[in-house]
Amino acid sequence: MDIPSRQGLYEPANEHDACGVGFVAHIKNRKSHAIVAQGLQILQNLTHRGATGYDPLLGDGAGILIQMPDAFLRAEASKLGITLPAEGCYGCGNIFLPQSANGRAACQSALARLVHEEGQTFLGWRDVPRDNTGLAQAAKDREPAVRQVFIGGTCADQDAFERKLFVIRKRVEHEVRRLDLVDGKQFYIPTLSSRTLNYKGMLLAHQVGEYFLDLKDERMASALALVHQRFSTNTFPTWDLAHPFRMIAHNGEINTLRGNINWMAARQKAMASKWLGEDLDKLWPLIVEGQSDSASFDNALELLVMGGYSLPHAMMMLIPEAWAGNPLMDEERRAFYEFHAPVMEPWDGPAAVAFTDGRQIGATLDRNGLRPARYLVTEDDVVLMASEMGVLTFPEEKIVKKWRLQPGKMFLIDLQQGRIIDDAELKKTIATEEPYRQWIEESRVFLTELPEAKPLPMIDIALEAPSAGSPEEAKPLPPKPTPPKPKAKPIKKPKPKPIKEKTKSEIKKPVVKEEQVESKPEPASSMVKDSAHNNPVVGTKANSDSKRSESGKVTEARAFAGYLNNPKPNYPGIARSRHWEGLVLLRVYVTADGRCGNLNVARSSGHDVLDESAVSAVRNWRFVPGKRGDTPIASWVTVPIEFSLRN
Repeated sequence: MDIPSRQGLYEPANEHDACGVGFVAHIKNRKSHAIVAQGLQILQNLTHRGATGYDPLLGDGAGILIQMPDAFLRAEASKLGITLPAEGCYGCGNIFLPQSANGRAACQSALARLVHEEGQTFLGWRDVPRDNTGLAQAAKDREPAVRQVFIGGTCADQDAFERKLFVIRKRVEHEVRRLDLVDGKQFYIPTLSSRTLNYKGMLLAHQVGEYFLDLKDERMASALALVHQRFSTNTFPTWDLAHPFRMIAHNGEINTLRGNINWMAARQKAMASKWLGEDLDKLWPLIVEGQSDSASFDNALELLVMGGYSLPHAMMMLIPEAWAGNPLMDEERRAFYEFHAPVMEPWDGPAAVAFTDGRQIGATLDRNGLRPARYLVTEDDVVLMASEMGVLTFPEEKIVKKWRLQPGKMFLIDLQQGRIIDDAELKKTIATEEPYRQWIEESRVFLTELPEAKPLPMIDIALEAPSAGSPEEAKPLPPKPTPPKPKAKPIKKPKPKPIKEKTKSEIKKPVVKEEQVESKPEPASSMVKDSAHNNPVVGTKANSDSKRSESGKVTEARAFAGYLNNPKPNYPGIARSRHWEGLVLLRVYVTADGRCGNLNVARSSGHDVLDESAVSAVRNWRFVPGKRGDTPIASWVTVPIEFSLRN
């Protein structure tokens, strides 16, 4: 069944899992069918950690992730006339397709087209043999068609090919969603890789080996097997939400999911990768709404690994230890976590997560430590990790080590190196790869260490109205007097004047006082920068508006800013006999030819005119005229000037 939309008390964001997880691996990377069989045995012994629906044959989901079985796939592909390139040079994936013929054709066509667009070679399809006789009817009703796709690589190395397959998969998923098919929700790609292959579905634990007939073939060989039995906690089981995902199998839940998803989306425009390059933009949306917490975590891990982080490094970023205030942690490891803290928020559980990329396999427990995970190692170089012991039996004399995962600790088997890397060695290596403490000190700024701001230049502006007529020459300003103590004056009520009808020539624009006008900022879309001085230039007006200032005088001054020296500013009713000093913001209308137009200055009220000295003080104040095409434009420029007002 499909997950319903948000309704009533149901909230899709609360989709969580509480499951059984485990893996078995050969430390020396020796592939065999025995590892696959042991993985299926672990799965069956974890049945009690799963759940069933109203029908006892209806499971919440189960699956197994293995290394690429090259010999098996090469033999099966040759039967279809498909010649596979060398191991590591081709990719394969099990694809869930819609039940309808039209839906399948649309999805397959989109995949083949996008493979070609990404410069890779589409080789062909193979039907995955299945036996659904043991499934519940509800599972059959939603059962997708399952086909394998083969893609030839043209990249320089296998890592680059893995990144390209990742991009192809994300693009195909986005394209199918845009097609808006009737049964498009049945389309899903469990894996598309040159290293791993995933068999999963809405199955019970014992049904995985019975449903996928490939898993019974002796040629199906792998050096690792990651398995999972799902218990959907207050959720709806579906084919696509069964585990394992492409890189993880998860027991627990992510309780910080909403914030994690929001932060991943918020970082989209700030992200860059020299490995993914321009392909990075093709991946979004990275985490699609409606997924489970485990699926979302898997998407985030994939992005980090494909972006160049090693698998354990990415896991340390996503699930960090409790490092803040921990006196037992060494300084290098603390610097690692401190450096990455603003880069990635913790995906906090409780959670036990098993992970693999086909070359390494391991598990980690979050810092809460509330999910069980135990492991053992045998003298035959076999490692078992599971939610509990007893899922596989080994003679006691062959077991060389038994232990459990501890909060915040990681357990890793590197199959290429052929050894187990313990938590201390692993994190010591990763924490000392880069000078994280040095980077922190170089990039961190304390407010107490910032230099003091330089004072703005003092410009005296005498507000005196010149006589009518042509512009007067600038007069030298008198020396600044000592401010006299203000005298209290009785408040006189103005006498009402008789209403007299005026002619049109006598009508003047009303004086707008400060308390009547609320300053409104210009819209953000109109903000541009003065390229020479990085000053904000707010808004633009046509050059024809400059006729308002042809005389070079500035009119219509009004109260615009407060006086800093007055703790309780009393504008616009400031006494005319007082002398004030402080900071004023001059809002100057400068024409394209550099002339000053309208000037808004801190002033009590009335229509005052500044003399030419005041105009010249701001005419060239950090302003570079701009152009829109071939048309000069004039602009409003807001500049701070210290001032001295005198009567």
